[in-house]
Amino acid sequence: MFKHALPAILLAVSSFAQAANPITHKIFTADPAALVDQGRVYLYVGHDEAPAGGKEYVMNEWRVYSSCDMQHWTEHPAPIPYTTFKWAGRDAWAGDIAKRNGKYYFYATVDHKSIPGKAIGVAVSNSPTGPFVDARGSALVSNDMTHETPIAWDDIDPAVFVDDDGQAWLYWGNTVMKYAKLKANMIELDGPIHTVGLDAFTEASYLHKHDGRYYLSYSQQFPERTVYMTGPSATGPWSWGGVLMEKNSNVNTIHQAIVDFNGKSYIFYHNGTLPGGGEFRRSVAVEELRYGPDGSILPVAQTAQGPAANPSAACK
Repeated sequence: MFKHALPAILLAVSSFAQAANPITHKIFTADPAALVDQGRVYLYVGHDEAPAGGKEYVMNEWRVYSSCDMQHWTEHPAPIPYTTFKWAGRDAWAGDIAKRNGKYYFYATVDHKSIPGKAIGVAVSNSPTGPFVDARGSALVSNDMTHETPIAWDDIDPAVFVDDDGQAWLYWGNTVMKYAKLKANMIELDGPIHTVGLDAFTEASYLHKHDGRYYLSYSQQFPERTVYMTGPSATGPWSWGGVLMEKNSNVNTIHQAIVDFNGKSYIFYHNGTLPGGGEFRRSVAVEELRYGPDGSILPVAQTAQGPAANPSAACK
């Protein structure tokens, strides 16, 4: 997959401007992860490849896009296939990304070849656009490591958070949220796996920090809506915040990623608004996210226009 990677100067294969949502009309995309680096937002999405009328997820790779203004998106030519992990048998489900010590670590949900159930792998690259390679040669988390539920998909949706003190944390789960410390090398757990009870937790746990407060958002109920809680540390204790984004009309899932970029905050999510879209043919979109004077997150409505242009110095 990566042997045809182009020189860095040719990395951007296409750039497009349109009504901001969804961020691409060319393919169906889902499960956004986002990273801000050197004046650009990098967006990592699963590629929904189910045919019209399909009845299951068909996801074989993650695609990479970037923007310096939140309206013009560049597609990069090196997708991350699930086969990056030789121990994976199928599926490119939700992932997340973090930068540390000049390297980019991509945490991804795949199906394990030899241990029944979903697993979490970690790939690494010297560039936010890849190519990525397996950082371990084995799963970071597999289904035999967790026993809170009898389902095979309870180890999904990894979200990584690096705190101001340098401690990295991994959050994941379906039905029950789990979290663990990561070692400084970003590819090993540092201690036990913890679980925490959250109100009607489904999946898509995500942690971000704003003005000294920790915000834990997640998908609640099914069909899902995005809600959030707040706390004084990366491990809580957590207090109810409110509903961040309401349910989709024709898609049961929603899946958020939240970043600060060029003085504003943004939330990525997916819905089924493209023609022919739906449960297995989703589309990633983005909105500006705002906070109230008390630190609460104001409810976010889904729009076709998306956020206003916010060009960074990288656009010049």
